Amino acid sequence: MIYDLEISIDPSEINNEELIVQSLCRKAGISTDDLAGYHLRRRSIDSRKMPVFKLRYQVYTSAEDYERPIKDQPRYLNVENSEEVFIVGAGPAGYFAALRCLEHGLKPIVLDRGKDAKSRRRDLRAIQQEGIVNPDSNYCFGEGGAGTYSDGKLYTRSKKRGSVDSVLRILVDHGADPDILVEAHPHIGSNKLPKIIANIRGTIEAHGGQVLFGQKVIDLDIQGHHLKGLITQTDTFPCKKAILATGHSARDIYNLLYRKGISIEGKPFALGVRVEHPQTFIDQKQYGMAIRHPNLPAASYRLACEIHGRGVFSFCMCPGGLIVPAATAPGEIVVNGMSLSRRDSPFANAGIVVAVSPQDAGLHGFSGPLGSMLFQSQIEKSMFESGDGSQKAPAQRVRDFLRGTKSSSLGPTSYIPGIHSQSLDQLLPSQISQNLKKGFTIFERKMPGFTGKEAIVVGVESRTSAPVRIPRHTETCLHPDVMGLYPCGEGAGYAGGIVSAAIDGQKVATAIAELKLKSA
Repeated sequence: MIYDLEISIDPSEINNEELIVQSLCRKAGISTDDLAGYHLRRRSIDSRKMPVFKLRYQVYTSAEDYERPIKDQPRYLNVENSEEVFIVGAGPAGYFAALRCLEHGLKPIVLDRGKDAKSRRRDLRAIQQEGIVNPDSNYCFGEGGAGTYSDGKLYTRSKKRGSVDSVLRILVDHGADPDILVEAHPHIGSNKLPKIIANIRGTIEAHGGQVLFGQKVIDLDIQGHHLKGLITQTDTFPCKKAILATGHSARDIYNLLYRKGISIEGKPFALGVRVEHPQTFIDQKQYGMAIRHPNLPAASYRLACEIHGRGVFSFCMCPGGLIVPAATAPGEIVVNGMSLSRRDSPFANAGIVVAVSPQDAGLHGFSGPLGSMLFQSQIEKSMFESGDGSQKAPAQRVRDFLRGTKSSSLGPTSYIPGIHSQSLDQLLPSQISQNLKKGFTIFERKMPGFTGKEAIVVGVESRTSAPVRIPRHTETCLHPDVMGLYPCGEGAGYAGGIVSAAIDGQKVATAIAELKLKSA
């Protein structure tokens, strides 16, 4: 027989395998002699009272059932001489599309404007320590996309559990810790993800695909509504099929499509600030312990409310993390969050953001398909202009933000370029500021101390999702205006994070393969 069981284990006993076995057998009503094996399926933490681990297992009394393979591995074909599919962007959407192409016998050729994951480090150091922004190699652009050096969280609201599991298993196959298969909130960490991404590139190249860096697409060769080629700064690539997976910050691509009369549309996104607390405060609030047990991870939170029909919510919460500069061009300030695999920073940070619609952008004079993007950009520039020309970010104590007063002093922060005191409530559009203030007041009631004296806000958190959607056919994933062009991933408006972008990459590559079969 196979039992699907959940047990609760105290943090101090989480590594006590004998206790876990006894608990499973007792719950299944079997003796330890009848136990053939067990697999951990899900691990989460319930901290509603005193924190406990919730462990969901499949328990087997048959050795045959226990030893049966759980999932088949992807079968990648040698595609060196196969039909080519170009992929613009080496983020999770692009790389997982490439892997799916290998499964279908298609040759992926990935073009990325940035550098490989290892080489990106020098440009990240430059923006952190010298305030120099390389517009083609930064926290958003380069191998692995924005997720590579922005935490590596693998959370998703996708209902397609099979697709989610397939993405996680591919990451494990390429070097991720197998724990991500069972954690309720899996996380890899920005120190480990670059190697995994490089290993995926190795798989693509070993089977005949290609990955080319320093290839920024600047134009599309379109003849009679058919894609004929991709033009980069240095080369021209004839092609009939291209997956456009350029991420949520590739404003040049949105501008290119707009100039060429290719349909795009403004879409909602979210905008606000990044709030930072001591991690000990979050631990105490979430776990109810003066000192966190060493077997418990750094605590996180999720907060949300609705104010006059508009959502205010936490975004990309990074326990034991750092705030990082995420600008993609000189003259702008953008912040994001990340955590290393151990999540051992003394700080916790999260975006606290407000839902923004294209209509909101219109009220500020930014209309049309690019209105949301231009509104976003203007705010990022105003943040930069408030400073000294470096990547120092404007900041304010949360209490002063609520009072509408500039902070006379600021506490410590994880943000390496540094912060300077500014009235963020004045730098942000008034509607955004007012909704954030009301949201913080509600969050203080939910988590007393959330707006305490050690809490600071840093601006601006603006790259939560793409401000533009590139339309596509529901089944074929083709753009309605250009045969051969396949919008994909977060930058096209169809994903929101590493896992959902990877799933969308798989979906688009599969659609290309199925269309090929139908036309054969």
